[in-house]
Amino acid sequence: MRLTMLGTGGALVTDCYNTCFALEENGSVFITDCGGGNGILRQLEAARIDAGSIRQVFITHRHLDHFTGALWLMRLIAYQMRHGRYEGDASFYGHDEVIALLRSISMSLIDAKESRFIDERIHLVSLADGEEFEVMGHPAVCFDIHSTKARQSGYSLFYDEGRKLTCLGDEPYRECERQYAEGSDWLLHEAFCLWSDRELYRPYEKHHSTVRDACEAAETLGVRNLLLYHTEDNDLAHRKERYTEEGRRYFSGRILVPDDLESFEL
Repeated sequence: MRLTMLGTGGALVTDCYNTCFALEENGSVFITDCGGGNGILRQLEAARIDAGSIRQVFITHRHLDHFTGALWLMRLIAYQMRHGRYEGDASFYGHDEVIALLRSISMSLIDAKESRFIDERIHLVSLADGEEFEVMGHPAVCFDIHSTKARQSGYSLFYDEGRKLTCLGDEPYRECERQYAEGSDWLLHEAFCLWSDRELYRPYEKHHSTVRDACEAAETLGVRNLLLYHTEDNDLAHRKERYTEEGRRYFSGRILVPDDLESFEL
């Protein structure tokens, strides 16, 4: 299985794309979040991901920088269906509020020639807290992260004989998530800025964490690989180096601070 970061930035970035990523295996693609606009189409093209291979999309919550790109991705998939270039069905997952909003907006804004595929071949699937589902044939479980802002879901994906990848959305780890995050081979955790820059960026006012916070949580959870994303974009040229340097003080596992379009074998 391969993970490609389509975007790594927070909500108001301009020098990188908003946080979203793709998992690829055996010609199928699972997308988590879609960023804030039609830039998702550019990122998919740059990553050489054909929309015809995207079978599942998971939307963590309704914030613009995670949700709005899903409308463009849905339109692209429906367009390919209309022109006979997409085989099979596609599914969009999220909690019931996200799915209701996705349905309402897409039915209002996407032309009837393409919105007619919703429910026929594009399935909008609500997932409850603790509900199991499948990702490219692998078992996964959705969970409520108990957000202090908009309601938000994360998930754990089990693959390759029991290995586990856990996505915590874009808020700090909470102890209620331990049952899902503990022992993850891969943990995807937001880190808005360095601990040393916390007075400059004020992550806690935005309900985000620092690199130190994320690394301390990962250490207590026994994580093997920690991927940090959803960052500020003021020093992208040195972000990887600076975040990794701070993180190593608090986490003994492998730290990854990806750039947009960077890929990893899981």
